[in-house]
Amino acid sequence: MMKDLLKTNIYDVSKTIIIVGSCLPNMDKKAFDKLKKITNNIYDLCLEQTHVNMAITKIGGMIRTGKIKKIIFVSVNKSPHCIGLHYIQDELNKMMDLKDIEIINYVANNGELIKICPSTISLSKNLIELERNQSN
Repeated sequence: MMKDLLKTNIYDVSKTIIIVGSCLPNMDKKAFDKLKKITNNIYDLCLEQTHVNMAITKIGGMIRTGKIKKIIFVSVNKSPHCIGLHYIQDELNKMMDLKDIEIINYVANNGELIKICPSTISLSKNLIELERNQSN
């Protein structure tokens, strides 16, 4: 059972939390089932309905409790809204020190959880650089 990120009390967290696009269980059940084996503290977030800044503020509050040691972000592959989940960590890094928190990013694809490195996430926000790489 997932918890609605924005309706959850910031103190209702554990050492590891997973934040997923709310459609993930329907779009890729096998990948979602793999996440449930990691922790049952799974929070859903739909960036089609919720502005990313609201999510950043909420997650920042959760982090400030000092309880969280690991955050896993999981998006649905090729979703123009879900990709924003992976940008949250950059904004949080600008607001607070995250050196003691492990952050992992996955994209769910055909039952698999594909790990995405920070440099890929950063590059995905830079369309000019992507275009230059494509042209070479």
